[in-house]
This record gives sequence, structure tokens and C-alpha cells, in this order.
Amino acid sequence: MRLSTRIALAVGATVPVLVLATGWLLLRLVATDLHDQQDAHLRERAATVAKDARGLLRASAADRSAAVEQARQRKLFTSALDVGVRLVGPDDTFTGGPQPDADAPLPPSAPVPVTLRADGHSWRVLSTPVTGARPGVRGTLWLFASDTAADTQLRLVRRRAVSVALLAAPLSGLLAWGVATRASRPLRRLQRRTSGLDPRASRARLDHTPTRIAEVDDLAHTLQTVLARYDEQAARTAEALATARSFASAASHELRTPLMSMQTNLEILTAHPDLAGADRDEVLHDLSREHARLLGLLVMLRNLGRGDLVEADAFGPVDLADVVEAATREQRRRHPHARVSGSWPPGSRVHGWEPGLRTVVDNLLVNALVHGQEDGRPARVEVGLRANGPDVLLVVDDQGPGIPPKLRAQVFERFRRRPDSPGSGLGLTLVAQQIALHRGRVRVLDRPGGPGTRIEVTLPLVDGAPDEGKTLPLRRNWMIAAADRSQDFHKDGS
Repeated sequence: MRLSTRIALAVGATVPVLVLATGWLLLRLVATDLHDQQDAHLRERAATVAKDARGLLRASAADRSAAVEQARQRKLFTSALDVGVRLVGPDDTFTGGPQPDADAPLPPSAPVPVTLRADGHSWRVLSTPVTGARPGVRGTLWLFASDTAADTQLRLVRRRAVSVALLAAPLSGLLAWGVATRASRPLRRLQRRTSGLDPRASRARLDHTPTRIAEVDDLAHTLQTVLARYDEQAARTAEALATARSFASAASHELRTPLMSMQTNLEILTAHPDLAGADRDEVLHDLSREHARLLGLLVMLRNLGRGDLVEADAFGPVDLADVVEAATREQRRRHPHARVSGSWPPGSRVHGWEPGLRTVVDNLLVNALVHGQEDGRPARVEVGLRANGPDVLLVVDDQGPGIPPKLRAQVFERFRRRPDSPGSGLGLTLVAQQIALHRGRVRVLDRPGGPGTRIEVTLPLVDGAPDEGKTLPLRRNWMIAAADRSQDFHKDGS
């Protein structure tokens, strides 16, 4: 059922009820006004005829002649005019004018006018006591006013109220239908525009012009928001599927070589069960190295996929000094012969994803420790963290051979590593991914004061809650494709 029809039916049912309720109230008010007029007339007549009633009672008590008593009665009834009079004395009752039958029961008293129904008629009744100075002059004066005219007027008002209610039902329904139909035109236009939208088959979206009707504009805004969220989730789903496919492709491609090498070594051990000495140790060493490479490659691919799939609500305030301290402590434990030193004062808060920031620091330190050695000497790595205006600057220095400037443009290439590198070729790709997700910058420079490499990472500081724009990642498809812009990095493998 259309909205305009529902409104018409609702109005058509409500208006008659309101008319009837109003008519009932009006009926009560009219009845009250009519009774007030009758009551005022009765009180006025009572005050007028009270003296004549007292005189009639005196004549009756004094046993005067019938002519005198009749004269007193005529005077009483004449002064009452259109009001019925019944004077009840100690011995006699005198009646005159319109009034109920004598056998109609009267109330014990009616000092204020009341309604009396008798013989199918309605009367307004008022009683007042009549007393005189002489003994035996006492009685009750009853006055009666017919309520027929009031009943007639009330019936007329009642019929008109019912007639108006019956007429208002269809008229108000039609009027409401017309008004609702006109008022719902913007809603129907919005429905026609949205009915043709299919987010699965077309990129067309709702183009809404404000109608200055709050409900319609709010509904259009809600639909636009829903479609935008659908597009966002569809894009995220497509990215997730592409990431999964890329993960499978990269894993199958990169795992093939170490798996084949492990298979060859296993075949050697199977074919030569009596192999011993240095040859057996060499085969086992190759197996252990390839196993470690496989494990490291899978971990790196998993981390790269996590970075592609992380949501914006995972970001929050992170003290980068705590991350650097934890990563440095871990690398000192793993490389007890290397020297890792530096300073990282607390208070360097950034808006970021803590696991991603830990990945950045871990891979920078591992890269420096593995490739920062020269002539077999233990690696020496310096780590610095300091504020730089609105940003925080993370610096990692090593004393290795460095990297030629012409090779620094290849930083985003996956699986790019030096031939003798024990890494997977994904360490610095992970660094690049996380720096981009955190809207930072990274540069590779020569180490000041001697040979080696310096890596500078710049991230924006936050003071309280960051703005909305800084919570959204720049790009999220590092598993799918290489970066489309170059940055300077140290080495390609870690």
C-alpha cells in the first residue's frame, strides 16, 4: 500500500473521531448553557411568586371564603407566567401551569434546579420553602419549566455533529491523499533514481539534489553512505582476494628453489645412507639453511599480507620510543656479539599500528646488523630517535660498505636481494609498506663521518586524537604490485 493511501486512510479515520469528540463536547456545553438559562428563569419566577404563595397560604390557614382563596390562586398563577407552580401547604395543594402529573415522584427537595423525567418528558424543577409569621403558614413552592425546547436543540446539535463527522470522513481522506501524494513526490523521485542502481553491475551512484525536505534528504544521504560503504568493502574484498592470490603466487614461486634444494639434499641422504663426515655435515647444513630461509620467507609474506589487510580502526596512539627499545633489546639478545647503541627519549607519540611499527624497526635493525659488517668484524649499529618539528625522526646508522646511489631506486621491488644475502628479499619491502601506511617518509643516505649507510624514517607526531585523513593508509597493495614511486633505501634483502 502506498504511503499516500495510508495517510489518507489514517486521516479519514481520525477526523470523524475528532469531529464526534468535538461535537460531544459542544453538546455538553450547549446543554449546560440551556440549563443555566432555565435555572435563572426559575429562580427569577420563584422570587416573584413567593409573596403570592405566602398570601395564598395565609388565606387557606385563615379559612377565608372560597372567592378570596380563588383570587389568591389566580394572582399566584398569573405571576408565574409560563412556569408551572405547585404549592404544597399543610392541608391543601394548589397547582397551576405546565407541570408533571400529580403522581410523578418529586425529589424530597430541590433547592437548586434539577432535571426530572416523567411521562416521557423532561422538566427542570426548583423548590423553595414558604413560611409566614402566623402559625400554620408554611409550605413548599415547586416550580416546573419544560425541558422540551432544550432537548430539541440538543438533538439538532447531535444530528449536525454526526452529519459533519460522516461528511468529513471521505472529504478529509481525499484531501489528505492529495496532499500526501504531492508531498511524497520527492520520495518517489528518489525511489526511481535508486531503483536502477545495481552496485554489482554498474559504478553509477546516487546523485541527489537537496529537496529541503529533511526526511528525503536524510534518506538520500543514508543511501549514499550505504553505497559508499559497499564500494569500500567491495574494494577491500577485491584487495583481499588479490592479496591472497599474490601470496599464493609469490609463495609458490619463491618456495620452489629452496624446496628443490632440500629435495636434492634429501635424495642424497636417501641414496647414500652411509654418507658420513664432512659431506654429511655439509648436506645437513644446507638443509638447515634452506629450512630457515623457508621459514623466514613465509613469515615475511605473512607480515606483508597483514599490512595489506590492516583496517584503519587498528591504528591508535603509539609511543615510538617503547617500540624502539623493545626491538633493540630483542636484537641485542639475538646478536650478542654485535653492538647496538643509541638514545630514544620517551614521548615520541605517533598515530600508528604498533605491530607495523615494530616490523619497521625490527627489519631496519636486522638489515643493519646483517649487511653492516665489514671484514668479518661485529656489526656496530647506532639508533637515534628525536623530534623534528611536527615529526619524529628515526635514524639507523651502520658501518658497512654502504649502497651505491644508483641501486637505491630499487627499494620497493620484492625479493630483491644480494646474491650472498641470507634474507628473503622482503625485509625492506615491509619497511616501505609500513611507512606508506603511516604516511611517513624514508630516505637512505651515506653515514656521516665515515663509511656506512644511514636510514632516516620520518613519521608525523600526534597531539591527542589525529584527524580523519591521517588514519587512512595511502596504499594497501604491496603484495599485489610494486610501489609506483621510488625512495632511498639501504639494501634490498634482510
